Amino acid sequence: MPRVNYPREQMHRIRYTKLTESQIAEKLQRTKAGPVSASALSDALTGKSLKIVTDGGPVLSYTFSSVNKLRLSEGDGAAAESGYGALTLEQLVVFSHMVPGTQRGYTVIVDRKTSLATVFDVWFSGYTDKREVQRQISYGYIEERGKQPPAARHGITNRLEGKGFYWKQDTGVETLELYPSVLYSNFVELTRFGGELSFCGASDYIKINDEQYIYSRVECEFSGTMTLYALDLYTLKQAGMRLGFNEQDALDYYMFTGRGEMVGQIAQFERFDDSGDKIALGNRPAPTRKGERPVYRPLLTNPAMSKEQVEAAVAKSTVAFNPRNAMAGNKLPPSNLLVGKQLTLRYDDGGPVLSYRFDDAQTLRWRREGETPWREEKYEAWEPATNVIMFGHLLSGTPRHDGLAVVVDFDNALTTCVQGMLGTPYMANEASRKTWFGVVEMDGVAPPRYRRHQFTDELVGRALTWHYSPGLTSMHVYTTPHSFSWIIFLESGAGGLEWSGPAEYVKIRDDLYLFNWLEEACNGTLGILVINTKTMHDCGIGYHCGTNGLSLSSIGAQARNAGGYDIKKFYALGRS
Repeated sequence: MPRVNYPREQMHRIRYTKLTESQIAEKLQRTKAGPVSASALSDALTGKSLKIVTDGGPVLSYTFSSVNKLRLSEGDGAAAESGYGALTLEQLVVFSHMVPGTQRGYTVIVDRKTSLATVFDVWFSGYTDKREVQRQISYGYIEERGKQPPAARHGITNRLEGKGFYWKQDTGVETLELYPSVLYSNFVELTRFGGELSFCGASDYIKINDEQYIYSRVECEFSGTMTLYALDLYTLKQAGMRLGFNEQDALDYYMFTGRGEMVGQIAQFERFDDSGDKIALGNRPAPTRKGERPVYRPLLTNPAMSKEQVEAAVAKSTVAFNPRNAMAGNKLPPSNLLVGKQLTLRYDDGGPVLSYRFDDAQTLRWRREGETPWREEKYEAWEPATNVIMFGHLLSGTPRHDGLAVVVDFDNALTTCVQGMLGTPYMANEASRKTWFGVVEMDGVAPPRYRRHQFTDELVGRALTWHYSPGLTSMHVYTTPHSFSWIIFLESGAGGLEWSGPAEYVKIRDDLYLFNWLEEACNGTLGILVINTKTMHDCGIGYHCGTNGLSLSSIGAQARNAGGYDIKKFYALGRS
């Protein structure tokens, strides 16, 4: 299916207000009545009293006077009244409430069959961005007079890792939710944001039994909203709650049920006897504060630069193809196929027309149509498939310090160019890009009149691992026709931190694709790869500007097929 040119939105660019603590407190007044629900709330707890004891966490004593009113004592504290909402999923009860007069609350999952309980203690104003929901998870049981506490507990797991689902809530909200990591998940808002882009959120995966699990995510670095639900793999049903503030800064606090469809299962890379009940974070320090968790906050480690800072950094250092590059440990050998050639690359729709002379395997000269002088640049070139060349170089002297990644298909006299430029409306050091389609003009070649390389969705849904050099391996999940996600592996082989970026996919030939992505709201890098799905190898270029200067660098990695998700159908126009 050819890619449709939808209006472009920017990832992580939806404007959310930095709400103050007092603004949040005012908006939370509504939670005294409990969460709303499109489906009828359950009366499974009405008239009952429960004492939930957790290991090292809260002791919560509840009396449920009606379908939406409860009294709660925390430890030995005085009882307080609150509204609540409850839903059932088979033998599970999921109930949620806030604590009146505070910015915190609890969502609890109770297993009536085993008397086990998992408690999510949630709160606002616990992080710099006060609208971001924080959470602490405690595992425990329902205390029953005269009975010994059960020895078992719910607990973290990797048994959901790799799975993917389509969910439709009773609210009408539809999402794709993919779990390629034990720390993060990937979600596509099919109804809220039209399904164009995928996003990532720090996530929790908790095993109740082999069929039932608890999933939660917080949209850190985004809206700050928490989504939490229990799910049943047999019935493909869910029951949960959503808490946070939407793009209009209105409170979202509701219970929901949903029905799903499993869309696939990609590979896991842990040892076979590793069930994920412990997650080794390598050299990361162990959490010391309540609610602390691994969260990818890229703009804290890659602060935005001003235009003046960018110009100073570029003047300080501009480097093309530094040989010391961890991302190129498995790069393709350099090609000399271009050496001695003269050609012109003519791009459509007002694109550049560039003439080239390739003096040797690392030096080229270029000029625009109508110009007389030649300009010299350093370049690198690779041959990812027979008679297909990818090469790249900087365009010295351009106002936005352009860099080009060019694919030349000599057999078909076709070319595609990704032009990287520094600067977006959000960050001066963030790359933007333009993709051009065109033809090759050279002696003995008749360029086609109408045929061009094409945007494609053929990679959408696939997952590939990429091994760049010892100790540096990641996984790409090609999530929508306009974006993708990348996952950095933990030492155990489990999926770790994850981020998403806008992406484009171009088909060069069968089994050969030009793929580019922007590390938007991140470090600003533009990456461009040619992926050969027969050889399971790539070649490519990274274009980046940071405080150390501007760089154009090689990328090369070996791939493994990690499976895929059957999700292309969710992006078809006119989908009912």
